[in-house]
Amino acid sequence: MIMEIKPGWKTTEFWLSAAATVIGLLFASGAIAEGGQADRWLGLVASALASLGYSVSRGLAKK
Repeated sequence: MIMEIKPGWKTTEFWLSAAATVIGLLFASGAIAEGGQADRWLGLVASALASLGYSVSRGLAKK
C-alpha cells in the first residue's frame, strides 16, 4: 500500500501546531492573559515545543 504524502499545510498536524504556536506566542507576549515572568516563559516553551513536534512529525512522514 503506497501512502500519498500531503503537502504540510494540508495536514491536521500543521493546523494544530500552528494554533498552539500562535496561542503560546500570544500568551508569552502577555496579549492573552496577565501573568508573571514564569507564565510567559512557559508560553514561549510550549510554543517552541509545538513547532518542534510538527517539524519532527513531518520529517518522519517524508522518510
